[in-house]
Parts: sequence; C-alpha cells; structure tokens
Amino acid sequence: QLQLVESGGGLVQPGGSLRLSCAASGFTLDYYAIGWFRQAPGKEREGVSCISSSGGSTNYADSVKGRFTISRDNAKNTVYLQMNSLKPEDTAVYYCARSWADYCKGYAAALYDYWGQGTQVTVSS
Repeated sequence: QLQLVESGGGLVQPGGSLRLSCAASGFTLDYYAIGWFRQAPGKEREGVSCISSSGGSTNYADSVKGRFTISRDNAKNTVYLQMNSLKPEDTAVYYCARSWADYCKGYAAALYDYWGQGTQVTVSS
C-alpha cells in the first residue's frame, strides 16, 4: 500500500523552528519529486516547497523563502521540511505529496498523485 506519512508538527512560539518529515512506504521516493503544501483554516491549499527526485533542484514559495529548507534522504525514504523563524501566518495543516514527475513542475494538484494525511503546525505565543 502506497503511503505518505507526515510528522513533526506541533505548537511553537513565533520565531521558533520545527522540522517536518514525510516518510514514504510501499514505494521508493528515489524517482519522484516531492512537494510540501499547507492549508490554513478558511484558505485554499498552497504550495510551499518542492524538491526534485535527486534533491538537486528545489523551489520555495515567496512567503517561506529564506526561512524554510526542503531536503531529502532517499536512503531513509524520507523528505524533510526545516522551518525556521516561524510566524503566526505559517499556522496550517502541512501536507506532503508525491509528484508523478521527477522534477518540480509546479504546485497544481493534478501534478501530484499521492498525498499524506497532514500534520498540524501552530505558531502562537
């Protein structure tokens, strides 16, 4: 059974850090780009970051550039999202998703075929 499982969310104060993990099972991540998305209450889902299959190419939304870092460890079949300098507006459910492509083509839902269940990130004092 193909599955993506996110973990690492939680409550953090503004300015704090969290590292999210996206662990794959039932398939190997080596051949796929992986995207991170988030959805805040009452807002549409937005693409946050993407990493190519090799890890050699990454992309970030303007809202997180310079604060978030995406990485992957194909040996562990896991993709990470390091989030620093967190702001209250980063509060959302964060999802990872597998692209059917091996490089980042964008964040349109049609580009991704498997999604995790999400992990809540709350930034609040």
